[in-house]
Amino acid sequence: MSERESMEYDVVVVGAGPSGLATAIRLKQLAAQRQAEMSVCVIEKGSEVGAHILSGAVIEPRALNELLPDWKNLGAPLDTPAREDRFLYLSQSKSWQLPTPPQMHNRGNYVISLSNLCRWLGQQAEALGVEIYPGFAAAEVLYHDDGRVKGVATGDLGIGKHGEPTDRYQRGMALHAKQTVFAEGCRGSLTKTLLERFRLREGVDPQTYGIGIKELWEVEPPKSEPGLIVHTVGWPLDKATYGGSFLYHLSNNQVAVGFVIGLDYQNPYLSPFDEFQRFKTHPSIRPVFEDARRIAYGARALSEGGFQSIPRLAFPGGLLVGDTAGFLNVPKIKGTHTAMKSGMTAAEALFEHLAANGGPEVVGYPERLRNSWVWEELEAVRNIRPSFRWGLFGGIAYSALDTYVFRGKAPWTMRHHADHSQLKQASSFRPIEYPRPDGKVSFDKLSSVFLSNTNHEEDQPSHLQLKDPSVPIGVNLALYDAPEQRYCPAGVYEIVRDARGRNPRLQINAQNCVHCKTCDIKDPTQNINWVVPEGGGGPNYPNM
Repeated sequence: MSERESMEYDVVVVGAGPSGLATAIRLKQLAAQRQAEMSVCVIEKGSEVGAHILSGAVIEPRALNELLPDWKNLGAPLDTPAREDRFLYLSQSKSWQLPTPPQMHNRGNYVISLSNLCRWLGQQAEALGVEIYPGFAAAEVLYHDDGRVKGVATGDLGIGKHGEPTDRYQRGMALHAKQTVFAEGCRGSLTKTLLERFRLREGVDPQTYGIGIKELWEVEPPKSEPGLIVHTVGWPLDKATYGGSFLYHLSNNQVAVGFVIGLDYQNPYLSPFDEFQRFKTHPSIRPVFEDARRIAYGARALSEGGFQSIPRLAFPGGLLVGDTAGFLNVPKIKGTHTAMKSGMTAAEALFEHLAANGGPEVVGYPERLRNSWVWEELEAVRNIRPSFRWGLFGGIAYSALDTYVFRGKAPWTMRHHADHSQLKQASSFRPIEYPRPDGKVSFDKLSSVFLSNTNHEEDQPSHLQLKDPSVPIGVNLALYDAPEQRYCPAGVYEIVRDARGRNPRLQINAQNCVHCKTCDIKDPTQNINWVVPEGGGGPNYPNM
């Protein structure tokens, strides 16, 4: 195999999401202020900046104000101010408006497309001299002989399904850096290896996750209320399962609708995709989407562990920023501002470290972050997500107590558990009979995946790897009725049988994968390992 070509930088950033781009921008700003040279490279596995970015999203502009105070004049795509909050409890046929929790008040915030914000941030970064390379997936962490991170290597192109080089084979590139910033987003494939190698989770709770499924609709003008923000809890979920919905009204008669379910759910028959489709049929929700047009679909896991699940953030040769470390404020339902601030804080510590020719580890980054508003914000809400182990009403009651009585300063910290360990065997439950999609407000998985513009080169090894090929049938099907068929929102996993209905096997339709990472998180035996496919593969989200 040919030698990799290599390129040298001061800093390499893996991932062009909000935290990675904020890191790169802040580094270049500091270099300009000090009249110093600083080479910064950002690589992104999506086909373009923003292609893999999916979020609700309502943004609190606090970090953006700090990073680019002149963002309005620079043309940032924040054009829909939050106007009204509604918080609803749903039964199967009715809805009740509840007081909006204080963390969910959105005065001063904006309803946005996060993918479009990232595209704009990418333009700002490039204007400052940052080199951005979309379509290049970081597939491997490179190390010095003494164990320090040396950089990353992008994946080889043109490897056939069985591992053989094809006529389009091209060796990946090695990107070497003094420090490498990992901004991969939730459940980063390289971050997983770093957590294990450097034992970054020692002394902290396991990360806990949710799956968010989202659609973008164009509705009739009379039903469009730009700036209206609606959240719901209750139906169709049972009282023991954490989750809820959002409807965010944007400009141009567009409404973003989504559903989030905590991946610590217990029932193996639960299908997050089908719960979302059923939600849209509720009498209080359906009228918004009748005679409307669905224009985009996507799904993504999100890190919900918060304060007690933040790992060690610095290690020899590298740093973690953004949702790959887990800075989402769950009660506020926002993480862009905290992700960006973590990247800005990392950049400030990193710049000072490099200017002083510091050692292999940027020790100033965790300290700076602990003294920032991010730490204070996450510490204050640390007990709200884990309180929902007592069910919907128990969680709401505790959240009110924690907010109004303890004001985030309760003398205890509740713990998290690993999501895959919470799934119970199928014998404890009855199958859930989901209604057939009507093709008007509810749909099937394959037509939904089509709207995500997902595409992968078919002649390549599957990026969904089984550690033990016998487990899907011998364990998952036997004990849990193959939950991967249901927790995947893209129809990637199927149990197929012969003409007599015998000899079941797991079929992996990797070309359908929308890169949500749910399988990597929820598989009960942790037998599925999600790694990057060829760069440029996956979804291409417009306005998501």
